[in-house]
Amino acid sequence: MTFRRDPDGTHPPLDHPGYRSTALRHPKQPLVLMPQRLTELTGPLLGPGRLGEHDNDLTVQHDGEPIGQRIVVHGRLLDGDGRPVRGSLVEIWQANAAGRYKHRADRWAAPLDPNFEGVGRALTDADGHYEFTTIRPGAYPWGNHANAWRPAHIHFSLFGTSFTQRLITQMYFPDDPLFFQDPIYQSVPESARSRLVAAYDHDRTTDHWALGFRFDIVLRGREATPAEDA
Repeated sequence: MTFRRDPDGTHPPLDHPGYRSTALRHPKQPLVLMPQRLTELTGPLLGPGRLGEHDNDLTVQHDGEPIGQRIVVHGRLLDGDGRPVRGSLVEIWQANAAGRYKHRADRWAAPLDPNFEGVGRALTDADGHYEFTTIRPGAYPWGNHANAWRPAHIHFSLFGTSFTQRLITQMYFPDDPLFFQDPIYQSVPESARSRLVAAYDHDRTTDHWALGFRFDIVLRGREATPAEDA
Protein backbone atom coordinates (compact mmCIF):
# COMPACT_ATOMS: atom_id res chain seq x y z
CA MET A 1 0.00 0.00 0.00
CA THR A 2 1.41 3.39 -1.01
CA PHE A 3 1.51 6.01 1.73
CA ARG A 4 0.51 9.46 0.53
CA ARG A 5 2.25 12.22 2.43
CA ASP A 6 0.33 15.39 3.18
CA PRO A 7 1.39 18.46 1.19
CA ASP A 8 3.91 20.85 2.68
CA GLY A 9 2.25 23.60 4.66
CA THR A 10 -0.23 21.35 6.46
CA HIS A 11 1.28 20.35 9.80
CA PRO A 12 3.43 22.30 12.26
CA PRO A 13 7.19 21.70 12.24
CA LEU A 14 8.59 19.27 14.79
CA ASP A 15 10.80 22.06 16.16
CA HIS A 16 9.13 25.46 16.53
CA PRO A 17 11.31 27.96 18.46
CA GLY A 18 8.33 29.85 19.85
CA TYR A 19 7.01 26.67 21.46
CA ARG A 20 9.83 26.04 23.90
CA SER A 21 9.24 22.38 24.76
CA THR A 22 9.70 21.29 21.13
CA ALA A 23 13.41 22.02 21.54
CA LEU A 24 13.54 19.25 24.13
CA ARG A 25 11.41 16.62 22.46
CA HIS A 26 11.69 16.92 18.69
CA PRO A 27 13.74 14.24 16.88
CA LYS A 28 17.37 15.21 16.24
CA GLN A 29 17.92 12.52 13.60
CA PRO A 30 15.93 11.60 10.46
CA LEU A 31 12.91 9.42 11.20
CA VAL A 32 13.18 5.72 10.42
CA LEU A 33 10.20 3.89 8.93
CA MET A 34 9.41 0.80 11.02
CA PRO A 35 7.41 -2.04 9.45
CA GLN A 36 4.32 -3.26 11.27
CA ARG A 37 4.84 -6.43 13.25
CA LEU A 38 2.55 -8.82 15.06
CA THR A 39 2.24 -6.62 18.16
CA GLU A 40 0.96 -3.71 16.07
CA LEU A 41 -1.55 -5.88 14.21
CA THR A 42 -2.96 -7.69 17.24
CA GLY A 43 -3.30 -4.84 19.75
CA PRO A 44 -6.39 -4.04 21.84
CA LEU A 45 -9.68 -3.74 19.95
CA LEU A 46 -11.23 -0.28 19.93
CA GLY A 47 -14.86 -1.23 19.29
CA PRO A 48 -18.20 -0.43 21.00
CA GLY A 49 -17.36 -2.59 24.02
CA ARG A 50 -14.84 0.06 25.07
CA LEU A 51 -17.50 2.75 25.52
CA GLY A 52 -19.54 3.55 28.62
CA GLU A 53 -23.09 4.86 28.62
CA HIS A 54 -22.16 8.51 29.20
CA ASP A 55 -18.70 8.63 27.66
CA ASN A 56 -19.72 11.19 25.02
CA ASP A 57 -21.69 13.41 27.43
CA LEU A 58 -19.29 15.04 29.89
CA THR A 59 -22.12 16.90 31.63
CA VAL A 60 -23.87 13.84 33.11
CA GLN A 61 -20.95 11.78 34.39
CA HIS A 62 -21.49 12.87 38.04
CA ASP A 63 -24.39 13.39 40.42
CA GLY A 64 -24.32 17.16 39.91
CA GLU A 65 -24.01 19.34 36.82
CA PRO A 66 -20.69 20.99 35.94
CA ILE A 67 -20.33 24.76 35.95
CA GLY A 68 -20.06 26.59 32.65
CA GLN A 69 -21.54 27.09 29.20
CA ARG A 70 -22.94 23.82 27.88
CA ILE A 71 -21.91 23.07 24.27
CA VAL A 72 -22.40 20.32 21.70
CA VAL A 73 -19.34 19.60 19.56
CA HIS A 74 -19.96 17.42 16.52
CA GLY A 75 -18.59 16.74 13.08
CA ARG A 76 -17.43 14.11 10.63
CA LEU A 77 -14.18 12.19 10.37
CA LEU A 78 -13.14 11.96 6.71
CA ASP A 79 -10.28 10.42 4.78
CA GLY A 80 -8.22 12.28 2.20
CA ASP A 81 -10.79 11.55 -0.53
CA GLY A 82 -13.73 12.89 1.50
CA ARG A 83 -15.10 9.47 2.45
CA PRO A 84 -16.41 8.87 5.99
CA VAL A 85 -14.18 6.96 8.41
CA ARG A 86 -16.49 4.55 10.23
CA GLY A 87 -16.03 3.01 13.65
CA SER A 88 -13.07 5.20 14.65
CA LEU A 89 -12.51 5.85 18.35
CA VAL A 90 -12.52 9.61 19.00
CA GLU A 91 -11.33 10.76 22.43
CA ILE A 92 -11.28 14.28 23.86
CA TRP A 93 -9.76 15.90 26.92
CA GLN A 94 -10.03 19.50 28.08
CA ALA A 95 -9.85 22.01 30.91
CA ASN A 96 -12.97 22.97 32.84
CA ALA A 97 -14.81 26.29 32.52
CA ALA A 98 -12.21 27.97 34.75
CA GLY A 99 -9.34 26.73 32.57
CA ARG A 100 -8.09 24.01 34.90
CA TYR A 101 -7.46 20.33 34.18
CA LYS A 102 -8.28 17.65 36.69
CA HIS A 103 -4.65 16.58 36.86
CA ARG A 104 -2.18 16.58 39.70
CA ALA A 105 0.28 18.66 37.69
CA ASP A 106 -2.23 21.47 37.16
CA ARG A 107 -2.06 23.61 40.29
CA TRP A 108 -2.71 27.15 39.13
CA ALA A 109 -5.18 29.29 41.11
CA ALA A 110 -8.39 28.29 39.36
CA PRO A 111 -11.11 26.13 40.96
CA LEU A 112 -11.59 22.47 40.22
CA ASP A 113 -15.11 21.36 39.36
CA PRO A 114 -16.11 18.20 41.28
CA ASN A 115 -18.70 17.43 38.60
CA PHE A 116 -16.39 17.61 35.61
CA GLU A 117 -13.68 15.13 34.60
CA GLY A 118 -12.87 16.70 31.24
CA VAL A 119 -12.50 13.44 29.27
CA GLY A 120 -14.80 11.70 26.81
CA ARG A 121 -14.91 9.19 23.98
CA ALA A 122 -17.17 8.26 21.10
CA LEU A 123 -17.21 6.06 18.00
CA THR A 124 -17.90 7.49 14.56
CA ASP A 125 -21.07 6.14 12.95
CA ALA A 126 -21.59 4.84 9.41
CA ASP A 127 -21.44 8.41 8.09
CA GLY A 128 -18.24 9.20 10.00
CA HIS A 129 -20.15 11.41 12.44
CA TYR A 130 -19.24 11.91 16.12
CA GLU A 131 -20.77 14.07 18.86
CA PHE A 132 -19.91 15.25 22.37
CA THR A 133 -21.85 17.26 24.92
CA THR A 134 -19.48 19.13 27.19
CA ILE A 135 -18.63 22.48 28.79
CA ARG A 136 -16.84 25.27 26.96
CA PRO A 137 -13.30 25.27 28.39
CA GLY A 138 -11.59 28.35 29.79
CA ALA A 139 -8.21 29.79 28.90
CA TYR A 140 -5.29 29.03 31.20
CA PRO A 141 -1.75 30.29 31.85
CA TRP A 142 1.34 28.28 31.04
CA GLY A 143 5.06 28.79 31.36
CA ASN A 144 6.12 29.07 27.74
CA HIS A 145 6.77 32.83 27.85
CA ALA A 146 5.85 35.92 29.86
CA ASN A 147 2.10 36.31 30.47
CA ALA A 148 1.38 33.29 28.27
CA TRP A 149 -2.23 32.07 28.06
CA ARG A 150 -3.54 29.20 25.98
CA PRO A 151 -6.65 29.94 23.92
CA ALA A 152 -9.69 27.86 24.88
CA HIS A 153 -9.32 24.48 23.16
CA ILE A 154 -10.29 20.82 23.20
CA HIS A 155 -7.76 18.06 22.51
CA PHE A 156 -8.78 15.32 20.05
CA SER A 157 -7.27 11.85 19.74
CA LEU A 158 -8.24 9.79 16.67
CA PHE A 159 -7.62 6.06 16.42
CA GLY A 160 -7.68 3.70 13.48
CA THR A 161 -7.77 -0.02 14.19
CA SER A 162 -4.91 -0.03 16.70
CA PHE A 163 -2.94 2.21 19.06
CA THR A 164 -0.22 2.67 16.44
CA GLN A 165 -2.76 4.36 14.15
CA ARG A 166 -3.32 7.51 16.16
CA LEU A 167 -3.44 11.22 15.39
CA ILE A 168 -3.70 14.06 17.92
CA THR A 169 -4.96 17.55 17.21
CA GLN A 170 -6.68 20.49 18.93
CA MET A 171 -9.96 22.29 18.28
CA TYR A 172 -10.20 26.04 18.91
CA PHE A 173 -13.19 28.37 19.10
CA PRO A 174 -13.95 31.17 16.64
CA ASP A 175 -12.46 34.65 17.13
CA ASP A 176 -10.42 33.82 20.21
CA PRO A 177 -8.44 36.93 21.25
CA LEU A 178 -5.46 34.81 22.39
CA PHE A 179 -4.55 33.38 18.99
CA PHE A 180 -1.97 36.11 18.34
CA GLN A 181 0.39 35.01 21.15
CA ASP A 182 -0.15 31.25 21.23
CA PRO A 183 2.92 29.51 19.76
CA ILE A 184 1.11 26.20 19.30
CA TYR A 185 -1.56 27.77 17.10
CA GLN A 186 1.06 29.99 15.42
CA SER A 187 3.27 26.99 14.64
CA VAL A 188 0.66 25.74 12.16
CA PRO A 189 1.15 27.12 8.63
CA GLU A 190 -1.14 30.12 8.22
CA SER A 191 -3.08 28.61 5.32
CA ALA A 192 -4.06 25.62 7.48
CA ARG A 193 -4.95 27.35 10.78
CA SER A 194 -8.64 27.75 9.95
CA ARG A 195 -8.95 23.95 9.86
CA LEU A 196 -8.33 23.91 13.63
CA VAL A 197 -11.15 26.36 14.41
CA ALA A 198 -14.67 25.06 14.95
CA ALA A 199 -17.62 26.80 13.31
CA TYR A 200 -20.63 27.96 15.30
CA ASP A 201 -23.56 25.76 14.26
CA HIS A 202 -26.92 27.38 14.91
CA ASP A 203 -28.79 24.36 13.52
CA ARG A 204 -27.21 22.18 16.22
CA THR A 205 -27.70 24.83 18.93
CA THR A 206 -30.55 23.83 21.25
CA ASP A 207 -32.85 26.51 22.65
CA HIS A 208 -32.32 27.04 26.38
CA TRP A 209 -29.82 24.17 26.48
CA ALA A 210 -26.54 24.30 24.55
CA LEU A 211 -24.57 26.09 21.84
CA GLY A 212 -23.54 24.00 18.85
CA PHE A 213 -20.11 23.87 17.19
CA ARG A 214 -19.10 21.84 14.14
CA PHE A 215 -15.57 20.50 13.75
CA ASP A 216 -14.91 18.23 10.78
CA ILE A 217 -11.60 16.38 10.78
CA VAL A 218 -9.82 15.33 7.58
CA LEU A 219 -7.09 12.74 8.04
CA ARG A 220 -5.00 13.21 4.89
CA GLY A 221 -4.62 15.24 1.73
CA ARG A 222 -4.78 18.92 0.78
CA GLU A 223 -7.51 19.67 3.35
CA ALA A 224 -5.98 17.62 6.18
CA THR A 225 -6.54 18.83 9.71
CA PRO A 226 -3.12 19.78 11.17
CA ALA A 227 -1.92 17.20 13.69
CA GLU A 228 0.96 16.75 16.09
CA ASP A 229 3.50 14.88 13.98
CA ALA A 230 5.63 12.16 15.54
